[in-house]
Amino acid sequence: MIHDLKPYPAYKDSGVPWLGKVPEHWEVLPNRALFEEVKERDCPDEQLLSVTISQGVIQQTDLLTNSSKKDSSNEDKTKYKLVKPGDIAYNKMRAWQGAVGVSKYRGIVSPAYVVVHPRDTQNPSYFHYLLRTPAFAKEAERWSYGITSDQWSLRPEHFKMIYCSLPPKEEQSAIVRYLDHIDRRIRHYIRAKKKLIKLLEEQKQAIIHQAVTRGLDPNVKLKPSGIEWLEEIPEHWEVLPLKALSTVQSGITLGKQYLGQKLVEFPYLRVANVQEGHVNLSEIKTIEVPAEEAKRSRLQKGDVLMTEGGDPDKLGRGCVWEGQVSPCLHQNHIFAVRPNINRLRPYYLGILLSSQYSKEYFLRTGKQTTNLASTNKTTIGQFPIPLPKVEEQDLILDKVENELEGIERAMSGISREISILREYRTRLIADVVTGKLDVREAAANLSDKSDEIEVEDDFEEETIEESLEEIVTEEIVEGEL
Repeated sequence: MIHDLKPYPAYKDSGVPWLGKVPEHWEVLPNRALFEEVKERDCPDEQLLSVTISQGVIQQTDLLTNSSKKDSSNEDKTKYKLVKPGDIAYNKMRAWQGAVGVSKYRGIVSPAYVVVHPRDTQNPSYFHYLLRTPAFAKEAERWSYGITSDQWSLRPEHFKMIYCSLPPKEEQSAIVRYLDHIDRRIRHYIRAKKKLIKLLEEQKQAIIHQAVTRGLDPNVKLKPSGIEWLEEIPEHWEVLPLKALSTVQSGITLGKQYLGQKLVEFPYLRVANVQEGHVNLSEIKTIEVPAEEAKRSRLQKGDVLMTEGGDPDKLGRGCVWEGQVSPCLHQNHIFAVRPNINRLRPYYLGILLSSQYSKEYFLRTGKQTTNLASTNKTTIGQFPIPLPKVEEQDLILDKVENELEGIERAMSGISREISILREYRTRLIADVVTGKLDVREAAANLSDKSDEIEVEDDFEEETIEESLEEIVTEEIVEGEL
C-alpha cells in the first residue's frame, strides 16, 4: 500500500517556504484563520495534562505512573488553562522542538502553554500530524524569540502569523485515517522489538548476576554471604567493603573562587558524560583551576566513574575510564573509584556495578528526594564486594564478555531497526500532510479490520524526562500569555 502512493496530479506554489508546493486544490491560510485561542481557566479539579515532544498531549497520571518521579506542579491550579478533546496545545518554550499536539482528553495545562481550538471546517487530528512535523518545528523556531535557545518562546500572536496548508475537510479525514493506520502498524512493530530488547536485557542481567555472585563453577560449594539481599556466595570468596579495595576520589566543585591564584584550563567530566557502561564524550567542557587543585581531581586510566545522583533506578551506575582525554578532571558530582588492581580489577567492578545486586544496594542506601536519589562517598566506600581472587575475576570477565557480545550485538541491531522505523514514519507523515503524496485512494481502500491493531501507549525515558520539566511555576503570569 505504501509503495503504491503517488504525488497529486497538479501542484501550485504555496508561497510559503516551509510548505513548498502544495496540491492545486488545497488552501494555504494563516493560523489566525484556522484556530481560535482558548483562555478558559479556574478549573483546578480537572486532571493534569502535559504536552511532550515525543507523544504530544498526554495525561500526567500516565506519565508519573511510568516514572519514579512525583508531581511537582503548583498547588494552586486556578490559572491553569482548560483543554477539551480536539483542542491543540503547545508549550511556548518548546514548540520549536515539537512539543505540540491535539488532546484526546479533558484536563488542564500549565499557564506556559498555549491552547487553540480548530475552527469548524477542520479535522483537529490533521493538524496534530502537520504541527508535529520537523518542517513546522523549524518554522516555529523561526517565529520564536528569546536571548538564548532555552528562552525561545512562540507567543500566540506569532503562532497566528504562521501559514499552514489546508486540504478539504473530507481529505483531511482521509489523511488522518491513513496516517492513524500506518502509525498503529509501526508502533505495533516497535513495541514488539522493544519487548525483544527487554528480554535480551533480562538475559544479559541474568548472566552478569550469576557470574558476579556465584562465579563460573555450577558445582562450587557455597556459604552464607552475610548480605541481606544475597543469600550465598562461593565458599572461597570474601566479602569486603569497596573502601578496603580502592580509594574513592572526589571532584572539582564548580563555581569555586580561587582569588590570587594562577589558573590553568582543563577538560572535565560532568554527570551527563557518565552513562552506564560507557562514557559519552560528545561534549567535553573545560574549567580553570589551580594546577595543585587539578592534581586532586585528575582521572587515571582504569578509574571507575560513578555518579552521585539521578533517577533511583540509575543510581550507582558506573563505567571504566580508559584515558580517552588526557589530562582530564571530574566534577564533584562524580566519584572516581581507583581499585587496587592486585585485589580488584576495574572492569570486574564495572560489571558488578551493572548487576542487579549492585542496583539493590544503592536503592536501599540511597537518599530519596521528590524526583531524585543520591549516594555519597561513605556509602560507596561501604558497598560490599563479593570478591574472588583476581585470577578468577579475569576468567569471569572473559566469560561474561564472550556471552554478552552476541546479546549486545543483537540489541544494537534491533535498536537500529527501531530508529529506521521511526525515521520512516516521520518522513512519511511529513510527505502526506504537506501533500507530497496522495493517500485518498489508499485511505478509501482500508478495511475496518485495519483499525483493529491495539497498541498500548509507550512512555519512553526521553518522554518522561522532558515531560516532567514542562510544569512551570506560577511566575508565568496570565497577562504574558
